[in-house]
Amino acid sequence: MLKRTPRAGNQEAIAALARHFGARLSTNAGLLDQHGAGEAMNEIVPPEAVLFAASTDDVAEALAIAATFSCPVIGYGAGTSLEGQLQAIEGGLSIDLSQMTRIIEVNDGSLDCRVEAGVTREALNTHLRDMGLFFPGDPGANATIGGMTATRASGTNAVRYGTMRELVLGLTVVTPQGKIVRTGGRARKSASGYDLTRIYVGSEGTLGIITEIQLRLFGIPERIASAVCQFDTLDGAVLTAMQAMQIGLPMARIELLDALQMKASIAYSGLSEFAEKPTLFLEFHGSEAHVAEQVETFRAIATDNGGGNYSSAERTEDRNRLWQARHHALFAARALRAGAAVYTSDACVPISNLAECITRCRGAAEAAGLLAPVVGHVGDGNFHMIILFDPEDARESAAAENLAQFIATTAIALGGTITGEHGIGLHKLDALVEEHGEAVAIMARIKQALDPLDIMNPGKLVPPVYLQRERADY
Repeated sequence: MLKRTPRAGNQEAIAALARHFGARLSTNAGLLDQHGAGEAMNEIVPPEAVLFAASTDDVAEALAIAATFSCPVIGYGAGTSLEGQLQAIEGGLSIDLSQMTRIIEVNDGSLDCRVEAGVTREALNTHLRDMGLFFPGDPGANATIGGMTATRASGTNAVRYGTMRELVLGLTVVTPQGKIVRTGGRARKSASGYDLTRIYVGSEGTLGIITEIQLRLFGIPERIASAVCQFDTLDGAVLTAMQAMQIGLPMARIELLDALQMKASIAYSGLSEFAEKPTLFLEFHGSEAHVAEQVETFRAIATDNGGGNYSSAERTEDRNRLWQARHHALFAARALRAGAAVYTSDACVPISNLAECITRCRGAAEAAGLLAPVVGHVGDGNFHMIILFDPEDARESAAAENLAQFIATTAIALGGTITGEHGIGLHKLDALVEEHGEAVAIMARIKQALDPLDIMNPGKLVPPVYLQRERADY
């Protein structure tokens, strides 16, 4: 059971912040609860105040005040995080960046742009569309660019365009001391100093607050073709994806839904033309000739592995219908069991080990008596089990926790990682140590060096015991 244990100086900090920011600082109980939970963690642990920042200078001033009182600070975007990144376990301040929505510049000739952290991916792509450009980051939710950067998000397009690690060129970051720094730039490569941009991307708000992001952009392809291909076995679907990657087929998207997830999605999203079978959702980008060649090559591979019921979609409305169904997989899975709580696991393994990893994890779910449909970004070996359980049933809650741990351990054993895109937050601190061993101590040293007061999202990403050890040695 999570609980809030506020620090001694929090109320003094909030009083000072209220004097400085006035009505933009709120202590409304409903608003605090909204800022104290993400989408998947069931327990709400609210901050003691929320500040609606309008600029990087606002964030800098707030952090300088918070640092004076050693008051914890948590950055907030759209609230779509999945691993407890937003729970305010030491109370303090939530800085809401959702009003920082300026698209500062778009450089169409160089294919880059600079945006404030509160810009959502959908708003950015709406702005870019008439320029013939798009930003490919697509985690499903309409997340903010700042939140996607802080959690090193990826999503359905990552197999071709990369994760936020590859898509971010530079940042504006406010340090725990309230200083404003810029990292990276607009150049596509640099050997100038430490790569500070990559240190902040994926830091989950534990080293500073990201307020601006320089992003790579891409031209909208001449032709976009989506398709669905169904298989008699999960192995056939995964083998098809693996072989497509091995021959270098430039898939834009290749997403896996197992039979149970397809059952859920058919009911929830009205996909009555499909069967309850393992299914790949696909997308191809390129010129007319190039896409036609990709489609034929893929169909040949799929046929050899038992793929059938191949259905294509090229009209925008048809493509949107398919991808909306994929993006609504979590809601569809929830509908399988009304009132159930959900934990969405996030493992990533070498693609040659993906079928074995999923098979082991599905077996563990069945043995535990848990419904756990599978979806995944199969092209890069990343999959999610959506674990449904009754939070009021101690046995089921423990079984769900044990299954999540089994998935993490299995991924590590097969050469993978405990998270491909959701991050660590609170939920995976022990698994982080299992994956990285003593390298976690280096993470703790970075945290201690940049945030010696531990005010930036304390308790997340770096296990507290490692920070305590670093302070003792400091």
